[in-house]
Amino acid sequence: MVSVDTDDATVAMLDERRARLHDLGHIDEAECRRFQTTVEFAGRKWNAAILLAGVRGARRFSEYRDAVAGISDRLLAARLKELEVEGILERHVRATTPVTITYTPSTAGLQLIELLQPLVEWGRARPAETERSAG
Repeated sequence: MVSVDTDDATVAMLDERRARLHDLGHIDEAECRRFQTTVEFAGRKWNAAILLAGVRGARRFSEYRDAVAGISDRLLAARLKELEVEGILERHVRATTPVTITYTPSTAGLQLIELLQPLVEWGRARPAETERSAG
């Protein structure tokens, strides 16, 4: 919502953004479903935190568990498997005693975390939830 005292530069910026979005054109139903699936996957609870832990150096299960506060072992194991199946993490098995299993972000995982960075910046620029509910 634009306030009454909004200056001309802000109005021009909003008009430019609307024009750019309009230029994206019509999104067909199949593309819309792909977009929705992608956004839901990226936003699924724990996925981004697990991926970020991998980017920051976690490799073994225990390192991921320590880096992602609040996740249960069972759920972490399930998410690691899902992220592997989706090609976001790569699973490496070394034949040691006991077997050593590590997970590293794949190229697709690194691309995803880079694509999520603008959302982090957008979130930083917005007032905190407590500030919004108080105002």
